[in-house]
Amino acid sequence: MILKSLSLLNYKNFDSKSFVFNDKINCIVGNNGIGKTNVLDAIYHLSFGKSYFNPIALQNIKHDEDFFVINGDYEKEDKIEKVAISLKRGQKKVIKRNGKAYDKFSEHIGFLPLVIISPADRDLIIEGSSTRRKFIDSVISQSDNNYLNQLINYNKVLAQRNALLKYFALNHTFNKDTLEVYNDQLTEYGTIIFEKRDGFLKEFIPIFKSRYQAISNGNEMVDLEYHSPLFEGDLNALLMQSINKDKALQYTSVGIHKDDLNFNIEGHPIKKFGSQGQQKSFLIALKLAQFDFIKAQSGVNPILLLDDIFDKLDENRVAQIIKLVDDENFGQLFISDTHADRTENAVKQVHQSYEIFKL
Repeated sequence: MILKSLSLLNYKNFDSKSFVFNDKINCIVGNNGIGKTNVLDAIYHLSFGKSYFNPIALQNIKHDEDFFVINGDYEKEDKIEKVAISLKRGQKKVIKRNGKAYDKFSEHIGFLPLVIISPADRDLIIEGSSTRRKFIDSVISQSDNNYLNQLINYNKVLAQRNALLKYFALNHTFNKDTLEVYNDQLTEYGTIIFEKRDGFLKEFIPIFKSRYQAISNGNEMVDLEYHSPLFEGDLNALLMQSINKDKALQYTSVGIHKDDLNFNIEGHPIKKFGSQGQQKSFLIALKLAQFDFIKAQSGVNPILLLDDIFDKLDENRVAQIIKLVDDENFGQLFISDTHADRTENAVKQVHQSYEIFKL
């Protein structure tokens, strides 16, 4: 799959901008604040229907404008696919494929597989468990639309159960039968999600470890540990056990929405014991493993976005990453960097065609 061209209208800092891309490597270079990352984010937007960096949709419209439009022309399985995303103030965002709008955004997820590696990924290490759950869900959802639907259903029921618990507290009442209806639904959806996450991570963790070993020259041992309340027992039973706690807290305290993924280096949390370079290598290995997994599931080379990849990495680790992408197993690559010379010197080592865009 190849992104052949991109056009932006009133998107972030761009009033109007168009690109025709190389099928292999595309370097977006320029000073900080000029919009390099915004170009990559527009490409991400076309795959996921939202920004990677700013979830508040209206803030992606250029200042003093009323709308934005992103258009992308792709070549996929010998067909041209035209994808457009537009948002107008006061209206809902629209995603179109070949001129036809999607009824549900979830139908689009996975059609244009993509992986992004960015400094913002550090949130996976330093933020709370919800960030790491979103990572797991994003990887699985790109190749399993049913999983995404189960997740949407679970979150709807969770919100309803939480609203019911608040209602009980406000009105000093309690109805066990009504609560059990929600418990049954949460158990149905939650069990499927847990089993999918567990199966995915059993397959994913060895891929991740292999990628890290390649980047670090085998100097450190890393691991991912999946934690879920459902390892302790059936979700319905856990929900019944926690009912007094849930009534006091006025929200659901147990379920797959409490799952987490521990990041370890040499048996210790990388957040506390990993250097900046080790943390960055860890995150890059995580994303390259995501690339491998999605490719294996979909049979398509995802687009790979490398945002400010050279920051905080020593030359040896950069060389290892460049070596990794000098491979027919990778498809189209987009790199952003502040130093045009550094980027060009790096991509010259790769035996692929490339284009440099100076903003």
